[in-house]
Amino acid sequence: MASFGKTGVMIVNLGTPDSPSRSDVYRYLREFLTDRRVIDYPWIARQALVQGIIAPFRSGSSAKLYKELWTPEGSPLKVYGERLVEAVKPLLGEECSVKLAMRYQEPSMKGVLKEFIEEDIDKLVVFSLYPHYASASVGSVHDEIMRLLREEDNIPELVLIRDYYDNPAMINCFVENARAFDIPSYDHILFSFHGLPERQLRKADRHNHCAKAENCCSVIGKHNQFCYSAQCHNTAQLIAAELGLSPDQYSICFQSRLGREKWVQPYTTDVLKQRREAGDSKMLVLCPAFTSDCLETTIEVSDEYFEEWVEMGGEVLDLVPSLNDMPEWVEAVAQIIRDRAGLKEPMHA
Repeated sequence: MASFGKTGVMIVNLGTPDSPSRSDVYRYLREFLTDRRVIDYPWIARQALVQGIIAPFRSGSSAKLYKELWTPEGSPLKVYGERLVEAVKPLLGEECSVKLAMRYQEPSMKGVLKEFIEEDIDKLVVFSLYPHYASASVGSVHDEIMRLLREEDNIPELVLIRDYYDNPAMINCFVENARAFDIPSYDHILFSFHGLPERQLRKADRHNHCAKAENCCSVIGKHNQFCYSAQCHNTAQLIAAELGLSPDQYSICFQSRLGREKWVQPYTTDVLKQRREAGDSKMLVLCPAFTSDCLETTIEVSDEYFEEWVEMGGEVLDLVPSLNDMPEWVEAVAQIIRDRAGLKEPMHA
């Protein structure tokens, strides 16, 4: 098939407030948490919960955390995203227009799509910076791009990259970052992933497999290949294997709970307590759900969990950095996009 236009490549991350001010954080939380895929309650209940309780009450405390996170350049999530996009561009070549978008706030997916349409692209590739599929993350990105495209008369060929949790190049990036630490000096390794309500895992289960057997997420296969928890377990297992870790040397857990309902377990806080009771003092933490350092890594793990650990009597809790804009990750992103979208490698790359 003849192609007369460029391929638009939209690299999408979650989003970030425009500034760490309470008003900007409030706007960000309101947009983020009223997404029907993030808090999947009926519309009225969701609006009342978010706009009446969560956003007004959490915006103040969240703004304080964002002020700790903020750098002179801005939000790390956005800064690293911009650097990543600039580094990926030459690897995809002049036939591709590569842009960063955020699911919430700026640069918006709507604005970036408008730029692509004005460039007269004939193919659009959407690559989310979440390695694991969940309806609340990748699903929301795909839902939004399809909603936006409904307004267009000429819809470009669309490639939605769903997940890449077991991609060898990505696994190797996390492994290399971990090897910068003296791994044998730690008592235990923790793989801490972002959490989800258990109810959302069950909703996404096509095969009546979820929670039907003990450790049902520990082995990924046909019946749970789209399960967020199973994908997270597989990522951790692949990284651990490359690091030469035995099953008793590491644990898999989930952080960032919101509300009182049951989320995917075990919770990171509970695992920390268990490891301290077992006599561990030095912990190394990897967060492979996050390809960019953000509030959940820099603040939640490095500060909040570290403080909890020290209060329990632990000594060391070190965080392995996310992939950010490391050259190997830049190459991995470009290769995943080329492979999934059927793009040729540019001659000069």
